[in-house]
Amino acid sequence: MTATIKANERKDLRRSHTRELRKNGAIPAVVYGKDKEPVTVSIDTLELIKTVREEGRNSVFSLEVQGNEPLDVMLYDYQSDPLKDDVIHADFYLVDKSSVVDVEVSINLEGESEGVRDGGVLQQTLHELHVRAKPNEIPEAINVDITNVKIGEGIVVGDLKEGRNYEILSDDETTIVTILPPQNDNPESEESAEEEQAEPEVINEKSDNEEE
Repeated sequence: MTATIKANERKDLRRSHTRELRKNGAIPAVVYGKDKEPVTVSIDTLELIKTVREEGRNSVFSLEVQGNEPLDVMLYDYQSDPLKDDVIHADFYLVDKSSVVDVEVSINLEGESEGVRDGGVLQQTLHELHVRAKPNEIPEAINVDITNVKIGEGIVVGDLKEGRNYEILSDDETTIVTILPPQNDNPESEESAEEEQAEPEVINEKSDNEEE
């Protein structure tokens, strides 16, 4: 079932009205669509955050604009206040559920790798994949099983591309995760041990003929 977000049409675009919206717990938003005029609306901030967290960033939402037919939309982008980290603006775009869209999908690592169990260090260098899919077939996250990855081995994007109902657009050779060899946590102690094992310097005794 598609989650619903309620909105009010916004005709007053003055800054003073925008400030008043935010003061009352709402934010301005714009709905874009192919070959359609943008629609300006206002949305309750807490409702938007709650719905997106529960359904996922790449979900299709039913946007109910007061007095109009519901719109199938996806959250395209949002802006946050750099100081308060509050959401201050959102952009949506109309979706055709039969057409594909390009989105970023999070990577979720599953399991504990054999390499980590042997003392190796896990290094994840890619956290999102660029995906093309129909709106209702976009995964919430892409799970990557790392259980059998050993020290010195890794997983690249190309390892994930088979058997999926969506297309991964990220480059095949891009590394997602590798297991690095164990690192010495205390190099100074190793140096000390090497010094202890080194042969002591031999000081020659004076010969009997050497003058004192």
